[in-house]
Amino acid sequence: MTDDKIKKLEYQNKFLREHIREVQSKFEEKIAELSMASEIGMALFHINSFSEVCQIILDVIIKNTISQNCSIMLMDYEKDSLFLVAATDPAKNNFILDGKNVLSKEGVRYYFKTGQGIAGHAILKKRPILIQSTKRSSSFTTSPKSLIKIGSLLSIPLIIEGKPFGVLNLSHENLNAFKPNDINLLKIIANFISLSLYSALNYERLQYSEEKYRALSESSNDGISIIENRVSVYANKKYQDMTGYNLHELKNIPFQNLLDKSYKPKSIDYVNLLLGFKAPPTQFETKIISKDNKKIYVEINSSIIFYNYRKAIILSVRDITDRKTMEKKLQQAEKMEAIGELAGGVAHDLNNILSGIVGYPELLLMDMPKDSPMRKSIILMQKSGEKASSIVHDLLILARNDISTSKEISLNKIILDYMGSNEYKKLRLYYPNIHIDKDLQSHLWEIMGSDVTLLKTLVNLISNAADSIHDKGMIIISTKNTHLENGIKAYEYIERGDYVVLTVSDSGEGFSQTHLEKIFEPFYIKKALGKTKPGLGMAVVWGTVKDHNGYIDIKSTQGKGTSFMLYFPAHKKSQPINSYTFSFDNFKGKGESVLIVDDVDDQREIASEILKKLGYSVISESSGERAVDYLRNNSVDLIVLDMIMDPGIDGLETYKRILTFKPHQKAIIASGFSETEKVIEAQRLGVGSFIKKPYSIESLGKAIRREIDKNKNKIL
Repeated sequence: MTDDKIKKLEYQNKFLREHIREVQSKFEEKIAELSMASEIGMALFHINSFSEVCQIILDVIIKNTISQNCSIMLMDYEKDSLFLVAATDPAKNNFILDGKNVLSKEGVRYYFKTGQGIAGHAILKKRPILIQSTKRSSSFTTSPKSLIKIGSLLSIPLIIEGKPFGVLNLSHENLNAFKPNDINLLKIIANFISLSLYSALNYERLQYSEEKYRALSESSNDGISIIENRVSVYANKKYQDMTGYNLHELKNIPFQNLLDKSYKPKSIDYVNLLLGFKAPPTQFETKIISKDNKKIYVEINSSIIFYNYRKAIILSVRDITDRKTMEKKLQQAEKMEAIGELAGGVAHDLNNILSGIVGYPELLLMDMPKDSPMRKSIILMQKSGEKASSIVHDLLILARNDISTSKEISLNKIILDYMGSNEYKKLRLYYPNIHIDKDLQSHLWEIMGSDVTLLKTLVNLISNAADSIHDKGMIIISTKNTHLENGIKAYEYIERGDYVVLTVSDSGEGFSQTHLEKIFEPFYIKKALGKTKPGLGMAVVWGTVKDHNGYIDIKSTQGKGTSFMLYFPAHKKSQPINSYTFSFDNFKGKGESVLIVDDVDDQREIASEILKKLGYSVISESSGERAVDYLRNNSVDLIVLDMIMDPGIDGLETYKRILTFKPHQKAIIASGFSETEKVIEAQRLGVGSFIKKPYSIESLGKAIRREIDKNKNKIL
């Protein structure tokens, strides 16, 4: 081969290798930007040096993990030994071997053979090896001159195409430093590190060898194709698998014929210009239609190169179908979170307003003669307030701020109780042509949650199913225990584990894919079904499932029906729950003093009236600061504390300040809306019950009596 040909070949290879490096260094920024892989990917975006790659990896791991020390060893299969290529030391000085030395093996230090030491065992077993106490491990060896103190050690094999490529070693001076979550994360990061190191080494090799280029191209996770005269003259295996065509077929198919012309038409125009060398190379998204007519979202990076002494286009094609799906799910989740935040704020304000509408009728009815002509109107007012409170409850579920007592629950019992209720009978009368059946698994596992919100979710699902059936049809309610050995891709990704699955299926008209993407937005499902009746039904379902740490799957076919499957984490070790009766006399006061702290005048007034009626001595303050000042010189048996007060300090901070000089002060929280974390922290500090506004005489009385009588050997 002549020198000119060699130079041309090297020139071609330079462009090819640089492009491969850029493609392999890119990372799915929008989905994974909060992970270590994203940080590594972004840092390596423009890195083409093996030593620089090692530097970034060491820095990111030390910065983002519990590890105090990190080292990277690669495998020399000729000597069946691991040699050190990069490591940190206690002085924060990194040792990093140059890429050329790695390839030539000049100046390398060998350590362990396969099966020797922790690192050698990780290579042999092809799995992470964790030593939580190096003192107790016979496999752990270190030099007496080593300045690094190692109590815990984790060795993770770096795997390329199923073959051990090297080992990532992480250590900490403490025992039992590494937790399962650390190990899982580092296993994932190790895969990316493997590819990064492997790619960096190959990049340095590929500067000189066409054979090395092909090796890297064939191992790439992206499809790579070289286009001449608008057809592929080279395509790696990934590209052939992606399109479904072999290289011989691709040589006879113009590249633009593979594209979905209905998706982003402007990208088609750009491709035509690019292939004619009339447009500059750039990155763009499009859809490829495979041989089996499957449409695949792809991200394409293009560059102009010289191939076989002629001008050509090299394409790096990445399948981003999963990423696009995840982006849609993320956008939907963010939208629901934003809607929930708005709903929570509205609910908080409405609850303060409704307190008078719900509370005062109770007070009036207590003093009103049973034959009073006003009694009927006041009862109607009370019921209207309760209905409004129920709607606010839905808003709180949507906001995921409905703090309810979590207890062991049987979904079968909730279903059977509902099917025996008057509400269910009304539904059957309203839909006489719909047959409703049940298929409930016996010995169903219990779940932890709120029976109130779960019942509301069941009712909303059945109501939605009934609305989707125009005339005659069937609804089936079923439950089952299920174990997922691995996570599954459904409407949303469902993690592995044990679940109780509630399914509500109907024979209605079903939903299109477009409708399914928006089905949990407030009011949307009624529009999709052509209904005019507004509601938060499916949004409440979404909020309830998320509050119970569950997942949702949907199967729907237009004209054939829909199945909603709700996955709730199983709680199999249940304990019997004692139930106690609570009579009105139990929660009457005995002259005890109660301090009401609330920034809303109406709230303080209604609470004061209720507690005076129950027999308590009442004091009220309009802010946390005033309450603290009052208690410095006075004592009360209990505080009724609002959690959110504006302006000024909130309920949590108020209670913290009171505890500094009254460490055993009893208190309960009464609020229309609150952050779960703050309520939990307040209760950890000593606050008793949480009651939700608008509260009834009974709920407020019970909570106060229970807290005052606590530790008096009296069960309420």
